[in-house]
Amino acid sequence: MNKDGVNHVDGMVPLPQMFAYGLQHVLAMYAGAVAVPIIIAQAMNLPIEDLIRLITADLFTCGIATLIQTIGFGNIGGRIPLIQGVTFASVGPMILIGSQHDMATIYGAIILGGLFTFLVAPFFSRLIRLFPPVVTGTIITIIGINLMPVAVRWLGGGVGNPEFGSITNIALGVATFVIVVLTYRFGKGFFGNLAVLVGLILGTVLAMAVGITNFDEVGRAQWISIIEPFYFGFPKFDFASVVSMIIVMLVVMVETTGDSIAVGEIVDKKIGQKELAAVLRADGLSTMIGGVLNSFPYTAFAQNVGLIAVTRVKSRFVVAMSGVILIVLGLFPKLAAIVACIPNAVLGGAGIAMFGMIIASGIRSLGKVHFDSNYNLMLVAISIGVSMIPMTAPHFYEHFPAGAQIILESGITAGSIVAVLLNMLFNGFGYKSDNDGNTATRKYRHFTRYKGYPKHFYQ
Repeated sequence: MNKDGVNHVDGMVPLPQMFAYGLQHVLAMYAGAVAVPIIIAQAMNLPIEDLIRLITADLFTCGIATLIQTIGFGNIGGRIPLIQGVTFASVGPMILIGSQHDMATIYGAIILGGLFTFLVAPFFSRLIRLFPPVVTGTIITIIGINLMPVAVRWLGGGVGNPEFGSITNIALGVATFVIVVLTYRFGKGFFGNLAVLVGLILGTVLAMAVGITNFDEVGRAQWISIIEPFYFGFPKFDFASVVSMIIVMLVVMVETTGDSIAVGEIVDKKIGQKELAAVLRADGLSTMIGGVLNSFPYTAFAQNVGLIAVTRVKSRFVVAMSGVILIVLGLFPKLAAIVACIPNAVLGGAGIAMFGMIIASGIRSLGKVHFDSNYNLMLVAISIGVSMIPMTAPHFYEHFPAGAQIILESGITAGSIVAVLLNMLFNGFGYKSDNDGNTATRKYRHFTRYKGYPKHFYQ
């Protein structure tokens, strides 16, 4: 199994190094992981003890979902370094369901939404043929562009922070960014691969020195948390609520397809129909488990794709270690409170580098695509442009139907769908090669279906 250590998707590394690399992933995704339970608890006016229960259940299930995706069993799990977290696409529908019904109805919809995803995974995975390099490169670029505002908001101190944009916050974020860059440039081997972790730790130390963070919450946190299934009651199944959650899961499947292809590109593992089906089944199973354990729908966390690109640590077992750490954090809230003390500004400094690397990876993929005498330039231009609409004008779609908003308000989802549709319009479904087999001069046979998959994707 030891195939090149961190440089191979199936590579193994010594346990201490694996823990450090895995912790780096957890610190990068922690803020996003706990955001959804906080938002839901506030919207549902839940007491603080229920909020704590939601956060610990979320972290615990994040860990289980990550292990399912990275280790896998049977035809479930992509066996690639994808860390799992709650999808933000589910927030709006869950709040709507909760306001009209209760928490039990939310979880009923989540369980059936996960079951739907699990069952349709092999059928949805057939759409992989609609993701040639011009589409995948565009989607990877879109993911990075749409994540960058998250890093910028972190850099300013976080949304709602009365000190947002203060010189102190920005200076702290810039200092973290500089630490990451210098560690990446001058660090050797194992130390260089921990550039983001080093930046987060030293950035937090600087934050303590200037009085931005403290560890008072650690003292107030519980030592042990018990994850109790169906804490809010046995699930209730409302037809409209289930339909809305299925729509969310369709969006999740589009995003997961893009994320898994992006990771496959970075770690040099081909994601075909079989692999994508396994990834989607893991999403479905994890979402069902989330409904049972008082958590939420699960998908790949795109921000960790950037961390893989920055650190060049490709081993899926490193991310599996992240899953173990998340499970421990879910069972021991006091440890989770320590992680929560990392200031947003510090996360922002590291996020600039991570999300920028996703954009760079997308540009690298597009560098393999030919843009002469075809429609690829227009495809890339329109897809990226559409993806930036909700980023530049957050209320642009507020008068659209609720179902449409779920799709359109995610720039990643909207841009990905447009890229696929334009590729079908411009390039068709299949291709034929010139007699010499020169891949640089392939031509599409418009709207012609082929059995199975083409041996090579259009470039």
